[in-house]
Amino acid sequence: MPPLFSFESILTVVIVGVVVLVALIVLIVLLRGIKVAKPDEAIIVTSRQKPVKEGHPPLGQTALEETENAGQRVVFGSRVFVKPIVEAYFKLSLRSRQLNVQATAQTKDAITIKVNAVAVVKVGGSESMVRAAAQRFLNQQDQIETSTEEVLSGSVRSIVGQLTVTEIITNRQALQGQVLDAVRESLDVQGLQIDTLQIKEIDDDNGYIRDLGRAEAARVKQVAEVAESVARRTSEEARIEADQAVAEQQRKLDLRNAEIQKETDKARAEAAASRPLAEAISQQEVIAQQEITAGKRVGLRKQELDAEIRAVADAEAYSLEKKAQADAAAAVAAANAERDRRKAVAEAVEAEGLAERNRRRSAAEATEAEGVAEKNRRIAAAEALRAEGEAEANSIRVKGAAEAEATRAQADALEERADDLLRQQVIGQLPAIVRAASEPLSAISNMTIISSDGQGTEQVSGNVASQLASSMQIVKDLVGIDIAEIVTGRATGAAAGQAFAEAGGSAGTAGAGSAGAGAASAAKAGRTATVASKPPTTP
Repeated sequence: MPPLFSFESILTVVIVGVVVLVALIVLIVLLRGIKVAKPDEAIIVTSRQKPVKEGHPPLGQTALEETENAGQRVVFGSRVFVKPIVEAYFKLSLRSRQLNVQATAQTKDAITIKVNAVAVVKVGGSESMVRAAAQRFLNQQDQIETSTEEVLSGSVRSIVGQLTVTEIITNRQALQGQVLDAVRESLDVQGLQIDTLQIKEIDDDNGYIRDLGRAEAARVKQVAEVAESVARRTSEEARIEADQAVAEQQRKLDLRNAEIQKETDKARAEAAASRPLAEAISQQEVIAQQEITAGKRVGLRKQELDAEIRAVADAEAYSLEKKAQADAAAAVAAANAERDRRKAVAEAVEAEGLAERNRRRSAAEATEAEGVAEKNRRIAAAEALRAEGEAEANSIRVKGAAEAEATRAQADALEERADDLLRQQVIGQLPAIVRAASEPLSAISNMTIISSDGQGTEQVSGNVASQLASSMQIVKDLVGIDIAEIVTGRATGAAAGQAFAEAGGSAGTAGAGSAGAGAASAAKAGRTATVASKPPTTP
């Protein structure tokens, strides 16, 4: 049985395995040899020292530096392959470092002050500065802050000794610039650079700096107080001006309100004054409307009378029209009877021809009879209209004559009895005259009469009578009417009338009736006067 694997196959497998292993080892070595520099760091690769090339050294380096750095490579932010065994690499951080610098120094005017500053320092970004920093701080990078603080403190103390306190306080920017200029060269040698330097605080233990500012503070305070006083005065003036403006506007508003009130009062007064005029105009309109209504009532009454007269005329016309219609109907009936008779005769003689002729003849006769009836109706209507006009004319004529007669009789009666009417009106006002004369006494609820002769009541009655007599005399003087004479005449007339009435007679009866009415009026007036002049009962 032949073997499963020959020597050649086994050897081939071993060789392949060794090759693969070597390839893996080489690959791992190559991968491990690739180094990548971060953005904030630099990689320094060292190897055997290469011979220095002839010619000029690189810019920024001397021949000695070129000789010292012949076996170093500096890589920033990229990858580099470090050969195993023959080369080594080192990382140097390029990040910024913040430093708090505190320095106590004496100024040019022998004042001890404390200066607190903040600085930001880092390793320079060039190959020479990285190599210089690597030579000094590669294995002790935490010493960069301490070293830089010492350098900055020394520079601050050196610069402060050359300046006065006033110069330092008033010009901090100059102090910062001088410090940076002083430390830049020494830091460059160490491969470091300062990004910023800020003076935070300058102080002293004796209050010298504070005292320097007291005068300025007092001046500033004084200026502020003066400015505040001026501002307060300006504000007060502005407020006063604003108040004056408000008062002026208020005055204008009050004046305007007064004008408006004046116009309103004037309008109200005019309205109040025009109210009686408007009422009078309204009353005139009411009277005019009443007159129109009265005229309409007269017209309506006239229309009623006209309607009554027209109704009578219409009844007569209607009866005439009915009579004419009855006559026409009788004529038509007679015509129809005649037509029937003639038609019967015509049918017996000549049936068709005579019938047509008779029809036309009957139609003509009917038309003639209708015309006669229409004529009679029109005659009746004309007669009715004429009767209506005559009746209306008679009514208007009679009414006008009656109104004229009544007006004339009223005028004659008024002319004849003007004096009697005037006397009658005066007698009608006697109760009011007597009431007015006794009104002062009627207003007295209780009256006490003191009389030594017992004639107090008669004296009061006499006063009332004398007052009434005075009133009658005043009426006589003003209008010329003697009321006592009128009353006496009426009483005499009444007595004569009564006597005549007892004697009898138709004419006497009428006169007595009139006189009796006058006597009754006079007697009533006398009773009223007697009652009104009766003095109140003495309690």
